[in-house]
Amino acid sequence: MPNFERKFLLHVPSSTENLALIRDFVAAIGKQAGLAETELSMIELAVDEACANVIEHAYGSDQTKEVIVRAILDNDTITIEVIDTGKGFDPGSVEQKDLKRLVEERRSGGLGMRMMKLVMDEVHYQIVPGERNELRMIKRLKR
Repeated sequence: MPNFERKFLLHVPSSTENLALIRDFVAAIGKQAGLAETELSMIELAVDEACANVIEHAYGSDQTKEVIVRAILDNDTITIEVIDTGKGFDPGSVEQKDLKRLVEERRSGGLGMRMMKLVMDEVHYQIVPGERNELRMIKRLKR
């Protein structure tokens, strides 16, 4: 099979109303990659969580800002990048609370990065202060 690489790009205003559009974008790419429905749903959830975090935390729900989702599909991987120009954060500074305790406390939130790392094979976060933040999530394709 010859090597190929396809790139896809989506720019949307920073609003939770656009999360469905982002999920549809990811679903279309995942279908091209031949992902099973369960795996595709998990990747959609990871990207949805990442984008919701940008909208709520990086931009403080400022709808004048933009969320960029870039996808790269090749023979071996699907890479999803979520890019913003909002307030960055250090994922290492997020306290990893015990899951059982979070459930007992009925807490929402605090599971985003953990869930992304469970779903994806690689998760990288890069901050260029005052310029851009980029979350890169990579899933290896089983062929």
